This record gives sequence, structure tokens and C-alpha cells, in this order.
Amino acid sequence: MSRLGNIFYLCLLFGALWGAIWVIIVTLLALFVLGFTFQPQVTSGAIGGLIAAAILTFQPPVRRTVGMRALAGFAFVVVLVVASGAEPMGLPLGTYSFGQLVFVVIMAVVVMQAIHLTAEHLGPGPEKRYNVEVICLRFVKGFGLVTFTIAVALPFFVMVMMSLKNQQLLLSNPLDFSIDFGQGFTALFRSYIELFTQYHFGSYLLNSTLVSIATVVITLFFAVPGAYAVARLRFPGQKFLSRSILLIYMVPMIVLVIPLYAIFSQLGMRNTLWGLLFVYPATTIPVALYMLQGYFRGIPAELEEAGLMDGLTRINVIRKITLPLALPALASVALYVFMIAWNEFLFAFMFLDSVDLFTLSRGIAELNSSEVPRQHLMAGAVIATVPVLALFLWFERFLVAGLTAGSVKG
Repeated sequence: MSRLGNIFYLCLLFGALWGAIWVIIVTLLALFVLGFTFQPQVTSGAIGGLIAAAILTFQPPVRRTVGMRALAGFAFVVVLVVASGAEPMGLPLGTYSFGQLVFVVIMAVVVMQAIHLTAEHLGPGPEKRYNVEVICLRFVKGFGLVTFTIAVALPFFVMVMMSLKNQQLLLSNPLDFSIDFGQGFTALFRSYIELFTQYHFGSYLLNSTLVSIATVVITLFFAVPGAYAVARLRFPGQKFLSRSILLIYMVPMIVLVIPLYAIFSQLGMRNTLWGLLFVYPATTIPVALYMLQGYFRGIPAELEEAGLMDGLTRINVIRKITLPLALPALASVALYVFMIAWNEFLFAFMFLDSVDLFTLSRGIAELNSSEVPRQHLMAGAVIATVPVLALFLWFERFLVAGLTAGSVKG
């Protein structure tokens, strides 16, 4: 045991765990995609992962070539098939053999990659305590990443697959998410087509887009000068204002709904998009102020002082120096505000009665009835999710930079 060291035995343990974990994940994925009643062979996967880890990590790191990893992966497949009684996914290999073979190969690839990344640059023999901690942290990090990815991706996968099915197939086998691509474009995307032709989703999408963009513009219009004043100018109550910006979030939004409903009804603003454009910025301006004032404090004041000495007015300093430097923060705040306005449901549900004025979140709630097929509800959820997801991925670098800088106190 002393010759092999703790690292080798930890690799065996983590190899068995990775084998069991990926057998469960890939088998469930095959069940969703192919529609067969596959069952995860957890014990066989754990044994296969242990054997594969032993073959790979018994070698020093420099000898763990692609060929060696392929050999260990082949050993995993053999052990999985033998230990499961020729039923690597809970069904005989004769049942959809090609599909089972593909998913078993996928199992082997991901298991070997997980073991390789966990034991990378670490090999058998006496090891320092630091290396033991490193390999344990690698496994925990990898397991957390896999768990988080599944938690995020699985609901979206189910939404997309269900939106492409018809009512009869969903009722006959709810867990069958396989797609028949031979049915043609119109039949495949029938749910999406009917949403726009029969359920007013075009107007919902337009209303949400207009309200969200207008909310972003109004929020930045008030938040930028307010945050700059709090960060740069000196006036009575400046410190109190800086520290109390987020106090509004101590009041639950549900508490404000009833009085706002009564006020808007008296003013004739209920059942109008103008009412939402009054409420949404009121809820987003405080957090925008908080984020931007932290970023403005991080910009060196000497740059603005140099501009003032060169003859620029305060407005021109902000326009030509401060705002260009604050673009990451402005982008992150704009994306954050857009996501809030796009996904907001409570005020839209309480204030909007006319179908022509519904936002996407309000319209999707209207689909949640026994008269509307489930695939239409899933298609609506996909339509509401994709634009925000695309914007988030596009502006991710700005969002991270803006949030990080905004968290620094001056």
C-alpha cells in the first residue's frame, strides 16, 4: 500500500463513483431520447469504473496516452457488459443493439475523461498531503459541475422535447422524448406555429420586448446620473443615500400590489402597458444605482480631474470619459434589468386584463389550463426562455465584469 500511495486508492474510489454516476446519467438520457425502459446498472458501472481507473492510474502520468485511455475505456465497456449479464442498460443487447452500443460508448468516453481529469499529473507512489487534497477537490468540483449542469439543462431539454411532440404521443408515453424528424417541418413545429396563429403569441412577444427595452432605457436614464452623484459628488445625506439604496427590497412586492392596484385603477393606468412602465423601473432603479455607484467609485478620479483641467464640463467628462470606461457595468445592468422586466409575472398578472396587452409571462400563465395541450405550454416556455438565454450568453463577459466591479466598495 505504501508503494502505490493514497492517490492510487483514491483514484480507484473516484473511478468507481464516476462509473456509477455516469451510468445513471447516460442511461436516463437514453431513456428520454430513445423511449425504451432502460435501467441504470449502477453496480456494474461502479465496478467498470474501478477497473478502468486501476488500469489508467497505475501508470505514471507521462504514460497515460490517448491509447492507454482507450484501452481503459474498452475495459470499462467489457466489465460493464459482463457484470450486467449482457444487459448494460437493463435490457438485452438484442433490444435496439445499435442505440445501446452508442450510449455505452458514450459512457466509456465520459467516464474515462472524468477519471483522467481527476487524476491528471498525479500517479502512484508516495504523495504529499497537498496532492491528496487536490484530487479530492477535483472530484468535488467535477461532481458539482455535473450536478449543476444537469439541474440547469434537464428542464430546458424536457421543455424542448415536449414542445415537439403531439398530444397523442405525450399521453401514450410521457417519458418518451424521442423525435420523429421524418414527419416534416410543419408537423414537428406545430405547437410553435399554433401559438402564433391561434394564441396571440406574436403580440405577447412584442409587448414583452417593448416593455423590457423601455424599462432598460428608463432605468439607465435615472440610475446613471444618480449613481454618479452618489459616487463622485459631495452633498448632505450622501452617505445615508449610498447605504440605503436597497432598502426598498426589504418590502415584499406582494405587499405593494394591492395599493398599487387601487391607485392605478383610480388613475386609469390599470390594464395598460404604461402602468408596467411605471412599476418596473421603480423596482429596478435601486439595484442599478447600487451596482453603478460601486463601479463609478472604481474608476480613478484622476482621469476625470484631468478632463476638467483640460476644459471639459462635468457633463462632457461623464459623456467622454466616465461612460466609455463604465461600458461593462452599463451592459451588465442593462441585461439584469431586461431579464427582470422580461420574466416579471406578479404585476403583469394583477394589472393586465386584455389579451392584446399580455406580456409573455402573463400569456404563458393563460396557457396553463386543461383546454390547452401541454406541448403548447412547453413551446411557450421555450419562446420565453431562448431570448434571455441568448442575451445572457452574449453579454456574459460584461455581466461578470460589471458585477465584480460593482461589488467593490470605495
